[in-house]
Amino acid sequence: MHDVVGVGFGPSNLALAIALTEQAGPDRPVTAAFLERQESFGWHRGMLLDDATMQVSFLKDLVTLRDPTSRFSFLCYLKEKGRLVDFINHKTLNPLRVEYHDYLEWAAAQVGDLVRYGHEVIGVRPADTGAGGEIDLVDVLVDTGAGTTVYRARNLVFATGLRPRLPGGVVAGERIWHSGDLLHNLDRLAGDTPTRFVVVGAGQSAAEITARLHEQFTDAEVCAVFSRYGYTPADDSSFANRIFDPAAVDDFYDAPAEVKAQLMGYHGNTNYAVVDGDLIAELYRRSYQERVLGRTRLHMLNVTRLAAATAHGTGVRLVLETLTTGERHTLDADILICATGYDPVDPTTLLGELGDRCERDSQGRLRVHRDYRVATGDSLRCGIYLQGGTEHSHGISSSLLSNGAVRSAEILASIAARRDIAHPAAARV
Repeated sequence: MHDVVGVGFGPSNLALAIALTEQAGPDRPVTAAFLERQESFGWHRGMLLDDATMQVSFLKDLVTLRDPTSRFSFLCYLKEKGRLVDFINHKTLNPLRVEYHDYLEWAAAQVGDLVRYGHEVIGVRPADTGAGGEIDLVDVLVDTGAGTTVYRARNLVFATGLRPRLPGGVVAGERIWHSGDLLHNLDRLAGDTPTRFVVVGAGQSAAEITARLHEQFTDAEVCAVFSRYGYTPADDSSFANRIFDPAAVDDFYDAPAEVKAQLMGYHGNTNYAVVDGDLIAELYRRSYQERVLGRTRLHMLNVTRLAAATAHGTGVRLVLETLTTGERHTLDADILICATGYDPVDPTTLLGELGDRCERDSQGRLRVHRDYRVATGDSLRCGIYLQGGTEHSHGISSSLLSNGAVRSAEILASIAARRDIAHPAAARV
């Protein structure tokens, strides 16, 4: 029995677990268990390229915007690792991605007592129903690999991450990869010597993968396919970055629907399908250098889309369409990598009959209160909170690292307040 059961344990629910650990001496601390299907903590391991840097400041770590004195800060991590002075001398706000992942693992290890790894949530059902049909508690059904067990909860916090998206009609396999599996699949190539890679996509991951393959496979061609004339630079300017401020969530949440659409349109280039300017310049430098030297391996197939892809025993046959003319041609490659983004996971797929009690707007999206709690009406009194999938209600930062520390604090405060109103005399569990 727990006040909170967290479904998924990536950075968002890790920040919540830390906030729970650091509760400031409440009479009845909020209790929790977090369930993660992976066997250990991991966050986009397939894209932990050695030279890739974070796109967000280290000051927007798991805790600092909530509590700058927390022992779980990135600076405390650096101090413990003996790199604090070296990092300061580095004069950067953006650590290496592998370093930040190590920070997340370091923090996760300190709250390991709250996490059950190798536990996959397979469903949720009502635990009890009052005379009027009210549901205060739910049972979370969990596959542990050795059978099914049940966790009872007063609140659920979903942080189930994102599902890889592939172009229509394209199926992942030995020769067709999603970008999230890049490093895992490269490891499997051992001994194989591809002569042509094709990378589809125009965002940061696509550009990073293009640069990595071009550098690592010195005898192979790398073809970058995207529908634009060129990569779009990410807008990380100081004023534009205010869209990620905690206060911007209030502004966005209270705005009319047409203003929300305008804001997402204005500032999509801070986060979606954009590339770091230095990386764009580096790829252009390589492309131009190859033209000068007369040996071209890096091909930028712009204003082009992937129309079809069929894998066969030794490679992939692609059908590419030039957008300006509609002309199609085939291209054979050893490997196709789709850096085509992700889709949010709908938590109601796990809620069973409880999903019917979750309210939706006119576009079929979940209605979510300012405290990230799904609107359910009076009959479902167990709180269902979302860390992700709330861009339509809370703005761009709703699932990003930028606001994770503050978001977790708001969710915890909501859970504690609602528990104390509903169960003022509840025994400590």
